[in-house]
Amino acid sequence: MGMPSILVKLYSIFFKYSLKHKLQTLSLAPAGDDSFGVTSRLDEPVALANPSFTDGIATKDIHIDPFSALSLRLFLPDTVLLASSPADAHPISDRTSYGGYSPPTGKHQRRLPLVIQFHGGAFVGGSNDTVANDTFCKRIAKLCDVIVVAVGYRLAPEHRYPAAFEDGLKALNWLVKQANLVECKNSIGSVRTVGGGDVKRSGGQKRIFDSLGVSTVEPWLAAHWDPSRCVLLGVSCGANIADYVSQKAVEAGRFHEPVKVVAQVLMYPFFFGSVPTNSEVKLANSYLYDKSICKMVWKLFLPLEELNLDHPAANPLVPRKVALKCMPPTLTVVAENDIMRDRAIAYSEALRRVNVDAPLLDYKDAVHEFATLDLLLQTPQAKACAEDIAIWVKKYISLRGNELSY
Repeated sequence: MGMPSILVKLYSIFFKYSLKHKLQTLSLAPAGDDSFGVTSRLDEPVALANPSFTDGIATKDIHIDPFSALSLRLFLPDTVLLASSPADAHPISDRTSYGGYSPPTGKHQRRLPLVIQFHGGAFVGGSNDTVANDTFCKRIAKLCDVIVVAVGYRLAPEHRYPAAFEDGLKALNWLVKQANLVECKNSIGSVRTVGGGDVKRSGGQKRIFDSLGVSTVEPWLAAHWDPSRCVLLGVSCGANIADYVSQKAVEAGRFHEPVKVVAQVLMYPFFFGSVPTNSEVKLANSYLYDKSICKMVWKLFLPLEELNLDHPAANPLVPRKVALKCMPPTLTVVAENDIMRDRAIAYSEALRRVNVDAPLLDYKDAVHEFATLDLLLQTPQAKACAEDIAIWVKKYISLRGNELSY
């Protein structure tokens, strides 16, 4: 077995000390009555959204649930400015204002696939707007030429299971409703939203709204998103959420039309179980995440009455409602020095046995979150991993037709 670099070893010592302290502090904190929830921690640096294409990617934050802290960060690559002909093309400056990018009206707007991203952080930390996650999502948006929607789900222990998983599904449902609103808008002609969600047009009035407060069309998505090409991407514990949302998408079937989840990417998923795998024994004192930390995380995330390492949120190989053969194509990324690697490999193998396209990318000398942690993001291995993911994802989002909206 290969060994990580000296820098990674030193970083791991600091990381484990800090994470254990955070977990112990959170475990001792009195239970609050914050039904709204939190989606970030004050000790993690945040990248501000920038709705202009300063570095080739425009970003904006959207709060989609009036009853919780659930939010999204949108990453829009400047390739959406490409037009069908030189006559349609405009400089970026012509399409931006003080408030950021505003999609042009009219036809011939380029539509891109969408990646729904779920960040890591052991369910208790991380956020969709941290500097590290912002950098990673911009990298994926550029390499895959996609819109990225990073989900800011509620954190434990303020909100234990199933809050984060439900937030992941709410994000997908919000996107489904956005796609349907666009279709409705196109079918009823020119509309304008009025307070409370009333949509007026000549000859009548129609009311469009839903329980999540969706009453207006998000302009970036309305102009540039192709809902028939969606990929879920989860990082660490976010991979557990992505796999859950994939199962729910399979269950929903045609009820999620026109949105179609065509594939998912699970990056070093935070899988665990009561019967130890080979890696959970050999790497019990592994880098970044060891056996004691993993157990502390699950103790903080799962409700006390459901504290079981074979919980479906932790162990993907327990009996489940959705058959493995029905799952979408699944790319799994694992690291050589990750305690959780073997269970992820076993899940990938189980998918392949039922003829799901489920390749495995195994990175030598790597540690958990080697391609997404702040200190490791600029390493050659992290960049290579993102490029490898992009190559596979493009197989499932390549267009069968035209990228222009008419």
